[in-house]
Amino acid sequence: MTKPKLSVIIPVYYNEASLEELYARVAKLADTHPSVDFEILFVDDGSGDRSYEVIRRIASVDERVVAVKLSRNFGSFNACLAGLTRVSGDCAVIISADLQDPPELIGEMYERWLEGNKVVMAVRARREESFFKVLFARMYYRVFRALVDNAMPRGGFDFVLIDRLVVDNLAAMREKNTTLMGLILWSGFKRVEIPYTRMRRKHGRSRWTLLKKINYFVDSLLAFTHLPIRLLTLLGVFTCAVSMLGIVYILIVALTGRVTVAGWASVMVVMFFMFSLMMIGMGILGEYVWRGLEESRKRPSFIIESEFRSGAAARRE
Repeated sequence: MTKPKLSVIIPVYYNEASLEELYARVAKLADTHPSVDFEILFVDDGSGDRSYEVIRRIASVDERVVAVKLSRNFGSFNACLAGLTRVSGDCAVIISADLQDPPELIGEMYERWLEGNKVVMAVRARREESFFKVLFARMYYRVFRALVDNAMPRGGFDFVLIDRLVVDNLAAMREKNTTLMGLILWSGFKRVEIPYTRMRRKHGRSRWTLLKKINYFVDSLLAFTHLPIRLLTLLGVFTCAVSMLGIVYILIVALTGRVTVAGWASVMVVMFFMFSLMMIGMGILGEYVWRGLEESRKRPSFIIESEFRSGAAARRE
């Protein structure tokens, strides 16, 4: 009887210091589950350190490991997408390479998958991180739940196990400027949550900058809800109604002979207010237009520069 196969996808970006320990812990987990065929796929997302050298060395001594190198930094979402297109497991786990998520939890996630759940989310019940990181995360997930999808766990997730059916659907979407976790929720497959504590980072520094967080927030908002454009429409209706009331008032005072000279301050306030609304509206429309342009270009979401598998598996360099 063929053993079920579990693929572990690990996006890597400047994680040289943590890779050996992460591999050792995943390999130990695999050794304690002999009834499961493991595949461990590292995707180097254009790291500028020795990450790929470490991954390649690991892959050369363990045929379960696959080393994939992207031609440049395409972002975490696209690195995960690259992994999804290369794995061959009956289910796949996505876990970060910074050791903040415990790989030992994969065993429990696999058991929940065997129960028939297509998506098993490891949800952060607690975070051993700085105050500002925790604050930003709480704000983001609160806004996401309120404006986009209230199915998002309150603590958020990016450590997840998904069924082969979900893998194939995500790999086929080829959508840009979006979020992987948002797409997983949007797909609507049966899911279950497992709470855990996200650990403090042990090695190096996070490359998750404020600008990347802002871009992630904007992508999440624009990719899964029409709320910004709808608010812009409602704002236009509101300002139009106010303008009509103003016009009626002006006509009344003009016809009754009670016309007064308008003050410079009030005119400037109205002009600046309307100009600000117009600029905000143009900015929102520009975000949507740019995303439409990105989709129409049909550029690949990632480019694989090399892939290495030891043993009889494929080797492309």
